[in-house]
Amino acid sequence: MSNQTPIGLTIMEKLIGLLMIAVGAITFYVTYTNIASFGGLGGNATLFLAADIALTVLGIFLLIAKTE
Repeated sequence: MSNQTPIGLTIMEKLIGLLMIAVGAITFYVTYTNIASFGGLGGNATLFLAADIALTVLGIFLLIAKTE
């Protein structure tokens, strides 16, 4: 058997990483611009912003990781 990773797996990993970056960035932007509707920078707003940052960082990790 070959030790090479299937090309489809590598492409999908990169596409999912790009999708996660896009979703994280968009939801961060929407949450940050509408932060007044959450009642300021406390409670749920902080939780959503932290989750969006984590999603974006995970997407970046998937994008730069080497599939083996």
